[in-house]
Amino acid sequence: MSSGLKEAVIELREVDALRITEEELKGGTDPLDIVTACREAMDVIGQRFADGQAFIPELIMAGEMMQGITARLKPYLKSEAPGETLGTVVMCTVQGDIHDIGKDIVVTMLDIAGFEVIDLGVDARVEKVVETVRDSKAQVLGLSGLLTVAFDSMKATVAALDEAGLRGDVKVMLGGAPVTDAVVEFAGADGWGKDAVAAVNLAKSWVGGAS
Repeated sequence: MSSGLKEAVIELREVDALRITEEELKGGTDPLDIVTACREAMDVIGQRFADGQAFIPELIMAGEMMQGITARLKPYLKSEAPGETLGTVVMCTVQGDIHDIGKDIVVTMLDIAGFEVIDLGVDARVEKVVETVRDSKAQVLGLSGLLTVAFDSMKATVAALDEAGLRGDVKVMLGGAPVTDAVVEFAGADGWGKDAVAAVNLAKSWVGGAS
């Protein structure tokens, strides 16, 4: 596909981004290629934020654009989804962090893949996360964060799961630009997804739904 969509998202040209998405879909472009272009654009925006070249309003606008694009993609991708629910995933941006662009993309992709997703939003209290995992009997918990201060919240959440006797029943997946294998080890999690596609594949592997 052309680079037009990626550029439109990076430049926050919402009307153009939605128009290009529609044109690409009507032209037969693989919806997953559109997802990839959007992810690459979000990586650029996220890096600009980290470098102090973009700010909260830009992140909010980019998130709203992604909601519009994914809403258009969903009917095309749903046809490829399995007929039965693969499992339950609880997702959130951890306590102390309010960034949700990456989380929202993962939530959409998990939903498309056939998971039941419970999205607790941003700045999710540790107690609420534990309560939701317990009540939903979720097999996977996704913890997202863009700020390095989120690492302590990730660790606290995993520790609280352990204290509640739930740790053995749920796999914990981390996500966010600063996350690495070292962060996974620090938090006591089970793995991390470098992007939405990797996160979905990881969740599938944990519930026995990998292709």
